[in-house]
Amino acid sequence: MKSSKVILVTYPDDFIINEGKQLILSIPEYEIVKVFTQKYINHSKYGMGSGKAEEIEKFVKETNEIEEIIVDEHLSSKQIYNLEKLIGIPVKDRERLILDIFYTRATTVEAKLQIQLAEIEYEMPRVREHAKLLSNSNERAGKGGMGEYIVDVQFRDLKRQMSFIKEKINDAKIKRNIYQHQRQKTGIPVVSLVGYTSSGKTTLFNLLTNEYKETSSNLFTTLSTTTRSFKVPHNNKNKEREGGVLIVDTVGFISRLPTYMIDAFKSTLEESLGADLILLLIDSAEKIEDMRIKYSNCMDILEELNVDKSKLFTILTKVDKIDTRMINEIVEKLEINSDVIAISSDTGYGIHKLKTLLMRKQFLENKYNENTNLKK
Repeated sequence: MKSSKVILVTYPDDFIINEGKQLILSIPEYEIVKVFTQKYINHSKYGMGSGKAEEIEKFVKETNEIEEIIVDEHLSSKQIYNLEKLIGIPVKDRERLILDIFYTRATTVEAKLQIQLAEIEYEMPRVREHAKLLSNSNERAGKGGMGEYIVDVQFRDLKRQMSFIKEKINDAKIKRNIYQHQRQKTGIPVVSLVGYTSSGKTTLFNLLTNEYKETSSNLFTTLSTTTRSFKVPHNNKNKEREGGVLIVDTVGFISRLPTYMIDAFKSTLEESLGADLILLLIDSAEKIEDMRIKYSNCMDILEELNVDKSKLFTILTKVDKIDTRMINEIVEKLEINSDVIAISSDTGYGIHKLKTLLMRKQFLENKYNENTNLKK
């Protein structure tokens, strides 16, 4: 398959540049030819300084191979229109890129509905703005029946679609709540895996449940929750037993995710928020500063979703790739206040300890005892 050669325009910050590259390379058809950095990407006309826009225009004309420009920030329709008019090739902003990635990853009906909702929320403010752009040019936005402008028809149609999709998502949520209620009756504890995208959630999920869900270094490989059971050792009155636990794999977090996208996926995340224990996974093989930023972003999103912090338990993943003496330094520099355990899903390091500690948590002990009593 022929790759599309693209330019990335982003902020002069290593973390943001690397994340921008990861986003783009999550779509296999893309090949990054060059990265342009701009300290401020919110100038009114182009979304960047005129000098930077002209520099990009010159590069595109000289190379004559660039097919698309991706700006790692929110752009208005007017800014995209101005850039495309200046440079002569398609321009895509960060939000549009994320939506495109979501489309390639969605597998469940609910995930697809949530993406459609996010798509409409992305398009709605642009419909009227696009009509204004047309009216300011030699083109006309046009009228529908009874003197009604087509933009009003489009806007109303989007609102109807939004209402329909919200109803469908709500129906899915009701079904999930019924399922959760039935599950709670069994007394089986629920453990949820959350964390930054590509932190190793699905790899750990596969290891614990003997599943074969797709894993990848690409962002957003998982877009919907999956729940499976697994067994962990349980010590009760000096007798070894095995206690069942349900584990939930969730969509990964990312920095600068627009509020409406968080809202669109909130119904999926709510399943993980109701868990008895939430395992926050952090990739320990990354730079300390990157870990700090990602940990902070995760905590911000969890706070926005009103997660009970007392349920949090931090897991440092991929420790086979670091010197284990760094673990204490990571905990200290990230200022992690919850319990911490270091693991490697590849080598099995710390996995037995994780299973044992899960059942030692008081609420899981109580859940297990309730479940045992129900069976008596």
